[in-house]
Amino acid sequence: MNRPDSQLIANYLAGDEKSLEILYGRYLKPIYSFTYRYVGGGQDAEDVTQEAFVKIWRHIKRFDQNKSFKTWIFSIAKNTAIDFLKKKKTIPFSEFENEEGENMITETLADPSPLPQELLEKAGMAHILNSAMEKLSPKYRTVLFLRYNDHFNFREIAESLGEPLHTITSRHRRALIQLKKILTE
Repeated sequence: MNRPDSQLIANYLAGDEKSLEILYGRYLKPIYSFTYRYVGGGQDAEDVTQEAFVKIWRHIKRFDQNKSFKTWIFSIAKNTAIDFLKKKKTIPFSEFENEEGENMITETLADPSPLPQELLEKAGMAHILNSAMEKLSPKYRTVLFLRYNDHFNFREIAESLGEPLHTITSRHRRALIQLKKILTE
């Protein structure tokens, strides 16, 4: 039985701990995939995901049940990832390239989520696309990831990122233009 998020939240708030476990199970992989892309993967993504779920647990009583739970938790995950990135000093991945230009870090990272079907038409396109996506700024990468990996509509993306709808649609268009430019270089 696939109960809606709103019912699971109401049940949890009424004392049913199992409902929260079901919600966590439903959103663990999508949130992890999101933070994986946002912070660059690995242990950092696990830490950010865990911290985001702790925040969700702490604040679920304040959740406005007239709004989308999905956008609310992705908003928490995004803010947690941003806080993490602000605290962390970034290391350019180009420092890990060998003489052939191969990046041992990015080549050994597992991608936990599938890429959009239309972007995987050619063999080897996944590697090329990942490399191109890494060259985009996080704000563009996030919009593309939410749109094509998590299948958010533009309104859901706008709500989860706390941005106006027109900003998100413009950012999406610009991200696609930049991605196309990177892929054709």
